[in-house]
Amino acid sequence: MEYRYYITTALVIITLQLLIYLFTRTIFWLFGDVSNRKARIGLSAFFFIAANGTIIITLLRIFPHMFRVSAIMLLILLFAAFTSIGAIAIYHLLKSFVSKQKLNTTLKILYPFVFIGLLGFSIFNAYSPVVKHYSITLDKTLSKPLRIGVASDLHLGILFGNKQLDKLADIMNAEKVDLILLPGDLMDDNVEAYLAENMQPHLAKLRAPLGVYATLGNHDLFGHQQAIYQELTKAGIHVLMDQTLNVNNQFVLVGRNDDLMKTRPSLAQLLQNIDTELPIFVMDHRPTEIEEHAKLPIDLQVSGHTHRGQVFPASILTKLIYRLHYGYEKIEKGHFFVTSGYGFWGVPMRLGSRSEVFIIDVK
Repeated sequence: MEYRYYITTALVIITLQLLIYLFTRTIFWLFGDVSNRKARIGLSAFFFIAANGTIIITLLRIFPHMFRVSAIMLLILLFAAFTSIGAIAIYHLLKSFVSKQKLNTTLKILYPFVFIGLLGFSIFNAYSPVVKHYSITLDKTLSKPLRIGVASDLHLGILFGNKQLDKLADIMNAEKVDLILLPGDLMDDNVEAYLAENMQPHLAKLRAPLGVYATLGNHDLFGHQQAIYQELTKAGIHVLMDQTLNVNNQFVLVGRNDDLMKTRPSLAQLLQNIDTELPIFVMDHRPTEIEEHAKLPIDLQVSGHTHRGQVFPASILTKLIYRLHYGYEKIEKGHFFVTSGYGFWGVPMRLGSRSEVFIIDVK
């Protein structure tokens, strides 16, 4: 494992302890200082043990779906920290101009409203997608301009389903896309919620003249890949599992399984028998091999996985881990795109990122 992963893990652990400490101090401030030293120590110990214990239980996978509890707890701690830091900053800025007692009381009253506002804003970002447009020119001949719609990381499940699929179909139809690419993590680990909520008719609304194509992400490869493949195929989606496809002799589409599948062939191997004079479009869920791919005769790659961190400051970590963690970059002759995703992972909250669809005009 690379040193940066050890550093990232250490930073996460340290950050958690700081969040717990700040949350404890905020509770003391909001509800009155606890004068009894034993009571303060006991309360601090309770928060420390509860938070760290929840994380440990989640990592040990003792209870199913415990990760959602951990995610909600972490976000509550994080949003509380943001609100507390804001309150501290305002207090120090205004204490010379306003009565300290009055300022302190006002901040206590405003605190829950700001905290709830952050929660509400993050939920809004998760369920209110934006459309982002890009335009690129290839170094190869394309018979006619193409408009590609890209949506990754839907994580279809109990919190994200039919309404969001209908909205996605409406966006693709309104944008008049020629081709739809779905680069991985379409399901949230399995098809249980997908089947229970009868999502197939809604997913099947995704249509484009040149087809709808998908590849499998890490959450599609947790042991239910065959069922996921079958359900996507029933909905009219062409799933490329380490496969290539010549589309009307206009371009070649390559779909790679997520690198969770260690036996997957390299992109170079997949391109061995391909006419590289044609434009080559690649779906690869994780943007982990962008620099290697830039040396190959590909023209466009779309990826997801990073969620742009989903909630700040996780975006700092994804930026450290990946050469391109979000957005667009031209490297060598290739055009590389990483979207923050149309859905979300774990809990329906986004801060510093937003649910989105990429529309890429190619000529």
